[in-house]
Amino acid sequence: MNTIDAFEKDIELQVDFLKSFKKQKPILKPLQKNTLFTGSGDSLISSLLAESFSEGMIRAMDPLDLYKNKHLVKSKHVYFVSISGNTITNIKVAKLTKKPIAITSKSDSRLAKVSDDVILLDAPTHHVFTAGSITFLESALTCISLVKSLSIPKPDGIFKKAKSDAKKTRVSKKIYVLGNLLTFPIAMFCAAKFYEVMGYDAHYSRIEQFSHMELFSANRGDTVIIFEAKNAYNRQLAKNLTKVGINVIHPNLPSGKIPQMLYCTFFSQFLALNEARTKRKKDCHFVTAKNIRNVSNQMIY
Repeated sequence: MNTIDAFEKDIELQVDFLKSFKKQKPILKPLQKNTLFTGSGDSLISSLLAESFSEGMIRAMDPLDLYKNKHLVKSKHVYFVSISGNTITNIKVAKLTKKPIAITSKSDSRLAKVSDDVILLDAPTHHVFTAGSITFLESALTCISLVKSLSIPKPDGIFKKAKSDAKKTRVSKKIYVLGNLLTFPIAMFCAAKFYEVMGYDAHYSRIEQFSHMELFSANRGDTVIIFEAKNAYNRQLAKNLTKVGINVIHPNLPSGKIPQMLYCTFFSQFLALNEARTKRKKDCHFVTAKNIRNVSNQMIY
């Protein structure tokens, strides 16, 4: 099975998986102020979702920042998010932490072995090295459920709408994805899928900050994706961008925080998948770009 086919099949597994997702018991509010989440790549995104859904009670931090500033983990409860459980910086920080807790799919990983407790992720996949989809969704919802009571809506309609909306959409090779307090982490996720699957020049930004900074690198024909329910502010932004020749994608989001998070996640996956199908790619960019992946592996592991 090629890696684009595997990506698609893993995406399709998500609906059934959500119906049996096992939520965690939320961390008590008084303890949340003393709790950090950390991870890299998609796992940092899951950590940031924990921060967002806790309304700032919990902090999400980069593991290398924690390693270089060791005092930040002293007397803290630290949750280490890592699908593989083998990223070296997480392991180094976990060894410095009084009571590290691993959120991982590998119970025998190096991270699990140095942690006091393990929350095991067990979402089904097709066991092919490909861009993260269902593994990200499980880690993201696990992190969110640790900070607040979580109710998963029936995912079928959200999934179908995201798939249908993405099918009507076309992107350029330069993309900006904008999000708010709750969707900014998913903007990161969307950009990551375009890095991994297509190798495109993608950027992620908070909606307000985009007009102050990233906008000045945008050109006619570029794509801007807005992950926020339509309101006066972002309607005006979309109108102004369209006037100067920028392709704006502003889907209608469902109501509710979790439905919006799910929709934006699915929509991001399908945008990248559809672009790969349009370009007749059989394998993800990060799989075929072996020299770049070697550099990545040397730094990560």
